[in-house]
Amino acid sequence: MTDLFILAGPTAVGKTDISIKLAKKLNGEIVSADSMQIYKYMNIGSAKITKEEMNGIKHYMIDIIEPKEVFNVSKYKLMAKDCIDNIYSKNKLPIVVGGTGLYINSLIFNYNFTEAATDKNYRKYLKELSDKKGKEYVHNLLKDIDIESYNRLYPNDLKRVIRALEVYKLTGKTISEYNRENDIYKIPYNVYYFVLTMDRKKLYDRINKRVDMMISSGLVDEVKKLKSMGYDASMQSMKGIGYKEILSYLDGNISFDEAVRLIKKGSRNYAKRQLTWFRKDSRVNWVNKDNFRDDNDVVEYIVTKFYSMKNLFKS
Repeated sequence: MTDLFILAGPTAVGKTDISIKLAKKLNGEIVSADSMQIYKYMNIGSAKITKEEMNGIKHYMIDIIEPKEVFNVSKYKLMAKDCIDNIYSKNKLPIVVGGTGLYINSLIFNYNFTEAATDKNYRKYLKELSDKKGKEYVHNLLKDIDIESYNRLYPNDLKRVIRALEVYKLTGKTISEYNRENDIYKIPYNVYYFVLTMDRKKLYDRINKRVDMMISSGLVDEVKKLKSMGYDASMQSMKGIGYKEILSYLDGNISFDEAVRLIKKGSRNYAKRQLTWFRKDSRVNWVNKDNFRDDNDVVEYIVTKFYSMKNLFKS
């Protein structure tokens, strides 16, 4: 088993500076887990780390595709694993840093994204059934075949309800049985998982200030350039927070002030969803930045905790 270090957290919590300090202390290199920083030319709106900020630490999975290309978690997993193997080959510690929970989970859960069984026609049928008879009706279909999922999922969580029904149709097993048999924790890594957090109001203030900085740093001109290169609202990359709102402003659909307001609101809502996502994993070590004097103290705490956990893995 090899070591895999993860530093996650909501947008604007301050992952970048701490990750560089950790990489210096732990002889590591950084693999980005950010769904926007993968795109070339999209620097300001993605808060992409600069060469100066990297401070000599090698980074992977940044600027790897054109904004017109379609990218998914399956591709991320394959490419990131190659990066991790490359880092290991140099006797360095791979440090995965980012806020895209799905990307992180692709590495630390035994999910097979390329071979996941699906039945698109059945999904379509259930979606249409939901439109006709309501989400509660579809949710009730679970009662006789998968009572665990029925009790765990809400009717409004239609996507997961449909997935649970789909898994049963394809395998004859409940999704819990299916996951247990496939052992989702069977991975080749010892996982050291740290998530940064802070007082919600302070975080939201940081997010608002970051958006103001993005605007003053030239976000509008960045989106204008992307638009002139042929990138438009139909593309996955341009649906990112910051890009879709400015694009809507440039297209004359909303005012500039409204675009900025929506970016701030969207970013705050995203941070909330990120925190909810990270809370689902029991392996997370939460690090509240408010409990420390500065980033150096945070780094010292994480390093000490890391070596303590490392000794536990050895025993």
